[in-house]
Amino acid sequence: MASLEKLVLQLRKKKQEASKLRQKAEQEFKQVRSAEKRSSSGLTTIDKKIESEREDVSDVSTVLTQKNSQLESIERLVAVAQEKLIREKEAIEQAQQEIEFAENPEEKENAEGRLRSLKTHVEELESEIKNRQKTAKKISDDVSNYSDVKSKIDSKIKKQTKSKPTLRETITQSRKAAQKLEKELEKRIKTEESAKNSLEKASSKLRVLLANKRKSSKKKPSRKIAAKKKVAKRKPARKTAAKKKVAKRKPARKTAAKKKVAKRKPARKTAAKKKVAKRKPARKTAAKKKVAKRKPVKKSKR
Repeated sequence: MASLEKLVLQLRKKKQEASKLRQKAEQEFKQVRSAEKRSSSGLTTIDKKIESEREDVSDVSTVLTQKNSQLESIERLVAVAQEKLIREKEAIEQAQQEIEFAENPEEKENAEGRLRSLKTHVEELESEIKNRQKTAKKISDDVSNYSDVKSKIDSKIKKQTKSKPTLRETITQSRKAAQKLEKELEKRIKTEESAKNSLEKASSKLRVLLANKRKSSKKKPSRKIAAKKKVAKRKPARKTAAKKKVAKRKPARKTAAKKKVAKRKPARKTAAKKKVAKRKPARKTAAKKKVAKRKPVKKSKR
């Protein structure tokens, strides 16, 4: 019993230690899995960001290409307008000379009309050039802004692309550690289950022994009571026997008158009682007869 109780305590302690080791292994396994999930989700997030940023870069690049095309087109138009303006100004100078050297009023009038037309055209060209230059400046600013945006997005993509190998390495290491810890956890769980089963078996045996002990302790008092009852039954029998013997002996010491009555009654008693009744009165009567014989002799002398 004592050795079994000691074994139960040892197994209980062993199970507690196995439970602690299993819980520790579970926590480590959860931490590694969590790190792997974070790294994996981080890598997925980075991939999504890179993809999104690449799309943004593509959109910005498309807009930037369009702006550059517009700027180039405007610059060509401005260059063409400036060339026209130069030619028109040359034509104006020629028209002015024709007016100065006109031989008749008709030539002069024609030269003056052409001069007015050239001046109007020059003004239009100058206005067109100014407007297109303003537009070109605005587009040039847009190109600069889009170029900056594209440059920032490209730098983000490069930075995130550099962080991907680190995350991939973390994921790889976490997976290896998780596989190792998973095997360790399975081992700890089996150890705990083994300790638990051993404890349950030992506890079951101990419960059975304790139950049997309680049953045996309940049966013992009933045996004692039975023994006491037997003793109680036997004692009164001895007392009554002793009393009967005393009762049988006392009537033998009564007087002679009672002896006659006693002699008649014993005829109804048992053989053993008759012998006792007959022997005792004989001794008493003999003694009394001797006394009765001596006394008259003394009286006659006087």
